[in-house]
Amino acid sequence: MNIVFTASECAPFFKTGGLGDVMGALPKELATGEHDVRVILPYYKQKMPEKYQNQLKDITSFNLKVGWRNQYCGIKALSQDNVTYYFVDNLYYFDRPTLYDYADDGERFAFFSQAVIEMLEKIEFIPDILHVNDWQTAVIPVLLKDKYHWVNALKDIKTVLTIHNILFQGKFDQAVLSDLFDMGYSAYHDHGLKYEDQVGWLKGGIYYADLVTTVSPTYAKEIKTPENGYGLNEDLSNISYKLVGILNGIDYDIYDPEKDPTIPNNFSVKDFSGKAKNKMVLQEKFELPVNEKVALIGIVTRLDEQKGVQLITEAMDELMSYRNVQVVLIGTGKDYFEDSFRYFSNKYPEKFSAKIEFDSDLAQLIYAGSDAFLMPSKFEPCGLSQLNSLRYGTLPIVHEVGGLVDTVAAYNKETGEGDGFTFYGFNARTMLDTIDRALTVYYEKPDQWKKMMVRGMNKDNSWHKSAEKYLDQYKYLVY
Repeated sequence: MNIVFTASECAPFFKTGGLGDVMGALPKELATGEHDVRVILPYYKQKMPEKYQNQLKDITSFNLKVGWRNQYCGIKALSQDNVTYYFVDNLYYFDRPTLYDYADDGERFAFFSQAVIEMLEKIEFIPDILHVNDWQTAVIPVLLKDKYHWVNALKDIKTVLTIHNILFQGKFDQAVLSDLFDMGYSAYHDHGLKYEDQVGWLKGGIYYADLVTTVSPTYAKEIKTPENGYGLNEDLSNISYKLVGILNGIDYDIYDPEKDPTIPNNFSVKDFSGKAKNKMVLQEKFELPVNEKVALIGIVTRLDEQKGVQLITEAMDELMSYRNVQVVLIGTGKDYFEDSFRYFSNKYPEKFSAKIEFDSDLAQLIYAGSDAFLMPSKFEPCGLSQLNSLRYGTLPIVHEVGGLVDTVAAYNKETGEGDGFTFYGFNARTMLDTIDRALTVYYEKPDQWKKMMVRGMNKDNSWHKSAEKYLDQYKYLVY
């Protein structure tokens, strides 16, 4: 099967979040079989590591119409892990300091989406499956069926749209239809691009794609509700017959406590001594008292309400005052959250330490050195941090939403089963009570805690199972 993925980011070339991780792992996993897998990305020259830039080869170039504009479009390529990666080159659109959040993002990704389609014949690779991701590429299924329907070579392509976070939808003025796509209003209707009086790229993709997936079974149900659908819940209910939730995985080649080169001490389910040493290194790096016996809770997060950070700030004084615990946090985000955690670091220097930055190696040390990992997200399509922490024997404490409830087995105090601690009510009191349950097991039932660690580390959250489920869906569409 010929499979093309396209997205706005992909590890290890450039990423800002979970989408980049998924694009870095899923195509690679699918390429281990008999399938020809390729990925098409923008060429963010300023963000791409030099070692990959040095491997790029120029494949072709052509002029592309973006409405009335005539733009250069270069195609570069490199291959690794049995996957061919193509990079769409246009310095005006993509040679910028960051990936997103520009006033002309609509124009940038209109160019990219049309480039993806128009390059297929030029590279002489027509896929059976064209798998698009999030709003930046969600318009591609619409374009294939509306603007490019006359191109015979493209007519049999089946499209898959994955929604990684429905909060971001790509809504623009109606003028984009002619100004950016040079198309009329034939796709502008309630079961297409029409979103109130705007053009909704994600909405259009939902209706025009042959299959819509999201990144966990529970999130696929949640986004059909008014609380979590962000205006698209009725549309997603309309297409329930082609909506599937498939859990993300993590790359076990990268996240491996026995071989991980980024952590100071490797360890395994048979020998936790390295994890204990990592804990002490972590305490030192965050300038907390080095004490192997105190429970250490780690947090790696974007400082935003979606991640439930407000619960942590509300609970901090009580957590610090009445419990034998240390907490370390790394992340950046909204100014008022950054300021709050700086304040708590100063107020409780013996028990809490925050680094307002993002350092992937330090994040990895938190997964590897903490005893528990706190992730109280208000909503979480899938989440990767809880999967990382399980892999490193760090027990998650999570809010029961989306992928968190699908991947963390709640502790049962009667049987000792489970591999983490979960709570349902989204409030600071319930979160604190759940932390207390975890601390009780940590201090009073260390044997149970260790068994939970082993259970979490032995759990298969690799991409292999998820990739098989995607393949089943692809085959259903194609054969």
